[in-house]
Amino acid sequence: MGTNIVFIGLGNMGLPMAQNLVRAGHAVTGFDLVPASVRQFADGGGLVSDDQAAAIQAADIVITMLPASRHVLGAYLGDTGILAQARPGTLLIDCSTISTEAAHQVGRAAQEQGMPMLDAPVSGGTAGATNGTLTFMVGGEASALAAARPYLDVMGKAIFHAGGSGCGQTVKICNNMLLGILMIGTSEAIRLGVANGLDPKVVSDVMAKSSGRNWTLDVYNPCPGVAENVPASRGYTGGFGVDLMLKDLGLAVESALASGASVPLGALSRNLYSLHSKAGSGALDFSSIYQLLGEKA
Repeated sequence: MGTNIVFIGLGNMGLPMAQNLVRAGHAVTGFDLVPASVRQFADGGGLVSDDQAAAIQAADIVITMLPASRHVLGAYLGDTGILAQARPGTLLIDCSTISTEAAHQVGRAAQEQGMPMLDAPVSGGTAGATNGTLTFMVGGEASALAAARPYLDVMGKAIFHAGGSGCGQTVKICNNMLLGILMIGTSEAIRLGVANGLDPKVVSDVMAKSSGRNWTLDVYNPCPGVAENVPASRGYTGGFGVDLMLKDLGLAVESALASGASVPLGALSRNLYSLHSKAGSGALDFSSIYQLLGEKA
């Protein structure tokens, strides 16, 4: 077997990422709070253990993919956190999308413990995670990235070194703010066409070959029935949840306030996703914003 890896967080993104590492020949022990996810990981050849502390102590690399800043802080810090359990020199890679400040906090603590750490959030969705074609936006020391690159290459096709600790998170926040804006704009445009009697597939095809072209039109169309193998065509299940997009847009707005940047469209997008979440759609894929924009007053 290859490198001894602990992977914590086997959700919609983490599970296929960990499975790709298993297929590449690494000994990967997976942990998650959802037993079904752990069973699915084991069914695919992953290792499981009841003793997370012992697994971390024996690991060469620890990778985390968790929902939010508080989960990452809880996982790494404290008397029972990863930093208290891992050996000095263990490579730490956090692929969660969290605040830049949280990434700084954990990164500083890891450095004090003699552990190289990268914040390496991803883009590419569940399809990218499954196919090993994710984009990694990495913050941290170049030497740590060099050590991590063989494993990131298994899970992704593009790796960008954004700068020092926290810079990966900053880039990811910028990217996801734009993604939220584009999804809303794309949904509005298709809805406008439909309201005027047009076929949504025709509208989408025209815009995809015109100046309105964007990623959501190319691979993630929000209108049910227009594209196959996207959340919109399976009841908006799977994919990237509304509440996760809302979290990321909140991080963008917080970053803008802290830095004095102006993000009026980002703030509006956050408000729309907040309305959508409060209406009971928080667990649906974020492309379901298309439904909110079609509701009648």
